Amino acid sequence: MKVTEALIVEHRIFLTVFDQIERVLADAKTLTEVLILASLVKSMLEAHDSTETNLAYLACDHALQDKGQIDRMDQEHQKIDVCLRKVRSARTGKQAQRMLAAVIDFSRKHMQFEERSVFPSLESVLQPETLEGFGSNWQILREAAAASG
Repeated sequence: MKVTEALIVEHRIFLTVFDQIERVLADAKTLTEVLILASLVKSMLEAHDSTETNLAYLACDHALQDKGQIDRMDQEHQKIDVCLRKVRSARTGKQAQRMLAAVIDFSRKHMQFEERSVFPSLESVLQPETLEGFGSNWQILREAAAASG
């Protein structure tokens, strides 16, 4: 499986989890409940971000840089991180709910950008064998993470 295909599959899983988190988030009564959900989102996105950076984008920074895609992607990843930190510093459950909902919404849009712009660029720049090699590495990293966690 090509790494771009693996990342799209991961996006689909995240979107499903986001839907479930939003359902629970709507009924969250305390700040602690929201912070637990935020922690789940944070851990999912950190592992995903690391995969994207290490397996796909380092291989073709030069090609995507011309289109500004790497800069935008990095800025969006940083924005998500900053917003997640703000959730953790919220003073009320309602404030944290609004912030986490915004993180989830922005993350959805970010994934759409990657699938619409970044992944097709990767597919056009890298050989299928390279993408499949990165996909194999992605699988090894996922299996190692599952075994250690």
